[in-house]
Amino acid sequence: MDTGLASKVAIVTGAGGAIGSATAESISAEGAAVVLGDVDVTAAERTAVAIRSAGGRALATNLDVSSEASWQATVERAVSEFGGLHVLVNNAGLNSVADAVDETVEGFQKVIDVNEIGVWLGMKYCIPKMREAGGGAIVNVASICGVVAGFGRAIAYHATKGSVRGITRNSALRFAPDGIRINSIHPGPVNTAMQAKDRGTPIEQKNLDMTALHRFAEPREIADVITFLVSDRASFMTGAEVFVDGGWTAV
Repeated sequence: MDTGLASKVAIVTGAGGAIGSATAESISAEGAAVVLGDVDVTAAERTAVAIRSAGGRALATNLDVSSEASWQATVERAVSEFGGLHVLVNNAGLNSVADAVDETVEGFQKVIDVNEIGVWLGMKYCIPKMREAGGGAIVNVASICGVVAGFGRAIAYHATKGSVRGITRNSALRFAPDGIRINSIHPGPVNTAMQAKDRGTPIEQKNLDMTALHRFAEPREIADVITFLVSDRASFMTGAEVFVDGGWTAV
């Protein structure tokens, strides 16, 4: 089946990390041009080089998702380099493990700026270009932490990932008439640098115990679902919450 991505242009945020880089590679493999945004532009460039070496179209750019100016520059660069914009993957994320007592106002705000404001700004500046293109698809990367209690820590992370659910569903209704589909994906534990901080700890074991498949996802397993959601194969999906959690929320 033609996935409809061959003529499309995509922005992937947090593209220097494990899920972001895997997503950029997966979308590129379907034929789309990809703009890889990250504050760690060196890491994003490594993936962009790999994509270009495989015959794909890709560029890396320094993107601070909490900055309006940074978003504006990234969107304009995508359009000027590749001729339009059709896909956005709001993947950039930040975690804090502090609980409700130990978290600080500054720490909470920093997580909000990336996980919540960053998602909104991405849609704010990408949707007008998608309207010009006649439609588009957005995936906001949330987490099962937006719907489950976890282990009583990481209050800012849980709060902001819950917010991404509301942002996604609200915007899916608003922009459906423009032919713009907006869905969220909710991963469980994934083998990433963020998860590696718990390696060998009781928290890691608790995560494994709560996951029916009793393992962590690989980044490509999340990326493949994101690629499906932004492709024509998911053309009748909008406002959906897709759980890729190894069965955690089925327990």
